[in-house]
Amino acid sequence: MLDIFFPINCISCRTENVWLCDTCAKKIKLRDQQVCPLCEKIITPDGRICFACKNKSPLAGMLVSTSYRDPIISKAVHLFKYRFVENLSQPLSEIILKTMRNCELPLPDLVIPIPLHRRRLRWRGFNQSALLAKNIAKDLLPDLEIETSENILIRKRYTPPQMKIKNHSLRNQNVRDAFDISDSLKIKDRRILLVDDVTTTGSTIFECARVLKKNGAKEVFAVVIARQEMAE
Repeated sequence: MLDIFFPINCISCRTENVWLCDTCAKKIKLRDQQVCPLCEKIITPDGRICFACKNKSPLAGMLVSTSYRDPIISKAVHLFKYRFVENLSQPLSEIILKTMRNCELPLPDLVIPIPLHRRRLRWRGFNQSALLAKNIAKDLLPDLEIETSENILIRKRYTPPQMKIKNHSLRNQNVRDAFDISDSLKIKDRRILLVDDVTTTGSTIFECARVLKKNGAKEVFAVVIARQEMAE
């Protein structure tokens, strides 16, 4: 009955029984250059923070896999987040993994998804970043699963969705002190990989990195599917 009323078709070409077919997935162009995630002006290897921004950022670098302007990507992310199509986590994770395999970032000791507040988690039913993080931790290395945790970094304060806030400084204020660490011993002197689906200004990721570094993390990197430009 589900197949009749809610058939699964490729979101691009309508091929049956798959959300994103291999042919359409290959059409998604990965970024061939990364930039400093803070100033977004200077091309840097593997999306590392540039020299000029180094003392301003708790984040060591951020990999952005592709462009949100790609219609396949924007549609896939929308269905994943707001139409609750959990099965899109696998092809979207693969896009991030392809980017990671083409870079030279150090392997993380721990993979952590950007957390949802429990109120939003109840509404959505799952944390989309956690699904991506689990796939990345499981599939990045052929014979070794990297440790991942959804419970170390917590969102202690409910905040309005960042997408509804257009002003950059207000976005920073919105997430300031919204996160905490449940067990600092589990991150002390460890290299952390933060995982999220899409970022715009990066406010949430930078705030999470700040909290992790403050609580003893050795180094914090981040990976996202895409970075969305703010509307004028």
